[in-house]
Amino acid sequence: MVNEQPLTRAKSTSATGTRPRGRPRSFDRETALEQAVLAFWEHGYEATCVSDLTRVMGIGAPSLYAAFGDKQSLFAEVVQVYTVKHGAFGDRALAEEPTARAAIGRMFHEAAAEYTDPGHPHGCLVIHAATNCTTPEVEASLRERRNANIAAFESRIEADVAAGELPAGVDAGALARYAGAILQGMSQQARDGASREELEALAEIAMAIWPRT
Repeated sequence: MVNEQPLTRAKSTSATGTRPRGRPRSFDRETALEQAVLAFWEHGYEATCVSDLTRVMGIGAPSLYAAFGDKQSLFAEVVQVYTVKHGAFGDRALAEEPTARAAIGRMFHEAAAEYTDPGHPHGCLVIHAATNCTTPEVEASLRERRNANIAAFESRIEADVAAGELPAGVDAGALARYAGAILQGMSQQARDGASREELEALAEIAMAIWPRT
């Protein structure tokens, strides 16, 4: 919500006959940023224009530029907020589970819940915001994030192969891309109306073919 301070009116005019300017309007930056997260999440980067952002954030364009920079700078901050607040379940699973199998399986099930949560747009912002994106820097940044996730999967799978948790002949790169493809597909299916239960069933099937020693 926007917290606006009323303009302060001077009780008398100055010697030049003009009134002093009132205090500038202020707003809750964190709340405005969360509204920007939801806008970009729902519509993607390219389809979200500055007028959309000022409307949902409850601020004027000058305030937006002063507080966040241009649209691209705002989006970079939005992705950071999204990653910490909504997208951290993947990193937690990789950090907390003892094996790649346990981590990826947990990730799939938590994605099913997160991607269909009725409290916010469905799917994954990092995946959906890239749809029809024609801004090379934004497209590259989102692609790097997705590829970094796959690299993290591959590293964890390689560690399991070295530890004997997975067969020696497992193609860690292909298995990591398989996990990434499942997550990206779950995001799109959530956007298309798949329920949490349907995505959880998909997660079970996806893990059924995970290699075993």
